[in-house]
Order: sequence, then structure tokens, then C-alpha cells
Amino acid sequence: MEITSEAMKRCELVTVSGRIDSYTAPDLEKALLGLIQAGQKQIVVNLRDATFISSAGLKALLSALMKVRKSIPSGDVAISEIRPELKESFELVGFDRLFKFYDHDTQAVGSF
Repeated sequence: MEITSEAMKRCELVTVSGRIDSYTAPDLEKALLGLIQAGQKQIVVNLRDATFISSAGLKALLSALMKVRKSIPSGDVAISEIRPELKESFELVGFDRLFKFYDHDTQAVGSF
């Protein structure tokens, strides 16, 4: 798994590629919580090049979402360019109601 981060005007764009499984999910969670600890409250996670996401990966994203929503002022985590087969994982556990999904990074970044 590879994680890259790019500071945008209104948010941080985090691009994740490869498998997000129980081995790599802690790295994703560490990266996202590191951004939040540094003061970033608006995060877009691009999953275009992610090939798999396990429950551990979903937990990492949920952990970041809960952290920014509890902060003052509250923030949000949006998901962009997710593959349909990965979105099914979100839908199976009901996370499609927690996260906002966007077809393109520009829409997700513009939502903040």
C-alpha cells in the first residue's frame, strides 16, 4: 500500500493505492490521525488505486472520521473516486451513510 498526501486550499487530499488490509491499515490510520493531530480537519481520501479494503481498513477510516467530527470546529472525511467493488464493502457495514462519496477529487475538495 502507498499513501500520498497533498495539501489543498480547503483540505488535505490523501491518495491510497494497493491493498488496505490488516497489515497495512495501521499505516493508513497513523497517516490520517497524524494529519488530524497536525490540525487538518477536512480530509479527502482518494481510493481510485486501492484494490482491496478489509474491515481493518474500514476501521482506520472510521477512526479518522470520528476524530474529526468530535473536534472543535468539527471536520469531515470524504471518499473520492472509489471503485464500485470497494464501495460495496462500505455499503455492507452501513458506512455509506457515514461517509460522503464523490466521483472526482475536484467535487470532493470543492465540498469543503
